[in-house]
Amino acid sequence: MLKGKFDKSKLPSRHVTEGPARAPHRSYYYAMGMTEEEIHQPLVGVATCWNEAAPCNIALNRQAQAVKMGVKSAYGTPREFTTITVTDGIAMGHEGMRSSLASREAIADTVELTMRGHCYDAIVGLAGCDKSLPGMMMAMIRLNVPSVFLYGGSILPGRAPSGAQVPAEYANRDLTVQDMFEAVGHQQNGTMTEAELDVLERVACPSAGACGGQFTANTMACVSEAIGLALPNSSGAPAPYQSRDQYAEASGAAVMTLIEKNIRARDVCTRQAFENAARVVACTGGSTNAGLHLPAMAHEAGIDFFLDDVCEIFRDTPYFVDLKPGGQFVAKDLYEVGGVYVVMKELRKAGLIHEDCMTASGYSIGEELDKIEGEADGRVIHPVETPITKTGGVVGLKGNVAPEGAIVKVAGIEPQHQIFTGPARVFECEQDAFESVQNRTYEEGEVFVIRNEGPSGGPGMREMLATTAALSGQGMGKKVALITDGRFSGATRGFCVGHVGPEAAHGGPIALLKDGDVITINAIEGSINVDLTDEELETRKAAWSGPRETIYASGALWKYAQLVGETYKGAVTHPGAKAERHEYMDL
Repeated sequence: MLKGKFDKSKLPSRHVTEGPARAPHRSYYYAMGMTEEEIHQPLVGVATCWNEAAPCNIALNRQAQAVKMGVKSAYGTPREFTTITVTDGIAMGHEGMRSSLASREAIADTVELTMRGHCYDAIVGLAGCDKSLPGMMMAMIRLNVPSVFLYGGSILPGRAPSGAQVPAEYANRDLTVQDMFEAVGHQQNGTMTEAELDVLERVACPSAGACGGQFTANTMACVSEAIGLALPNSSGAPAPYQSRDQYAEASGAAVMTLIEKNIRARDVCTRQAFENAARVVACTGGSTNAGLHLPAMAHEAGIDFFLDDVCEIFRDTPYFVDLKPGGQFVAKDLYEVGGVYVVMKELRKAGLIHEDCMTASGYSIGEELDKIEGEADGRVIHPVETPITKTGGVVGLKGNVAPEGAIVKVAGIEPQHQIFTGPARVFECEQDAFESVQNRTYEEGEVFVIRNEGPSGGPGMREMLATTAALSGQGMGKKVALITDGRFSGATRGFCVGHVGPEAAHGGPIALLKDGDVITINAIEGSINVDLTDEELETRKAAWSGPRETIYASGALWKYAQLVGETYKGAVTHPGAKAERHEYMDL
């Protein structure tokens, strides 16, 4: 194939640009200022989640322009389009959080529909916030086109100005939005004034970019590199760095090489690639939400890679990258010591990386790792031989409370605090739990049970950061445990168990628990049990009155509740690649 002379006879865009019957279609392209040459080149969708909802998305449209330059430099024609984002930091702690997980599906669906409707040949997708990363990657895998993912980059850490009136623990150190959620707990607790809170809120988030710790956005950004959909090191530089444009331009050029070589998203996202991604989540103490998003992405490829599979990898992966919320450092620090590929280089030393997996660069993981000169710095990235802990920062749990599994982040929790036994204090929704925390109507040693927050029963599987952060702010993060059929933010810390399945709306055991039931969570063994006999649970199930009614009886959230499947399979809403009867690229 001659450079710049792509054969469009087998590319989807032939349906809108080639032959006399497509003269009306071409007239639309001429109306947008395109040249004859541009019309007959491959059409590349440049998809962004740009909006003015939050700093994580605000820089994406600028970065998209650099991607388009890269596509053009390699004889392709970029066509930019946008999709939605629901930003968790803004949606957190109120009814808006119900829209968050559902937005992942909406992003994947709208990108798919845009690509199909306009017959684009490939995609470069840019995303910045928690659900937009997996949503964009799900669309790539679903369409199975040549695909390159680009993270919008993380926010810079904040810092209180010298001499500012803030509590000592917030002075002279990096700040993230996690600190703000926890500061609310301090203010409620009387250990911080409203004036001090006002100072902190103005400095905690000083730039464009996604939350800076190893919360969900940065976890999934690491996944994008580890799985091979993003170019090596492209996710590391913070959003305000103009150097990101080089990665953006390279991503645009790279997708043209993938078209030329016919390397598609599912050639990259194999079972082994998902295992690589789970390793990187584990060793960086990543977000528990990866236990939801990796199965959902695998579903788009027709691969059974469920919560159990993810947790099995977590179980035997050392945790050696010291990132917030369990550790000390933020994404910018990881970037400055070499980024995700230095982490994977350490995993390779322990024989924990599949090296043959293809990447968006057109080279394998092993070939890319051979180019990496950096080594573990011993501060942010510890050597794999001397990890922070010998097992991953995230642990899977099973037992009579969660027969389909649950998940807990233990990064930053000492082993002696990874076993917790206490009486249940049951709440029917997150607001009830948050009010109990605000009013201090709970006791040390209790296990909070927050139910009816699952994907279907919520609806929307809300995150619980407001509640968990307030507990941490009150100094109770290690003195109570919390379990839910909902989710936790990647910024959550403390002994918090999420994704309990089956969810309450499906009659799972969490629906049957009562105040005072004694629950034991053992993150070392991987178990979660209530001190009740099978017979007692069966008696309670027979007496159960069914799922709690919600106020969402129409609209998008109603539709989502009808379609969404089990949490351990990724909370997906369609049959996935196993049920496919065609390939988009081959229509």
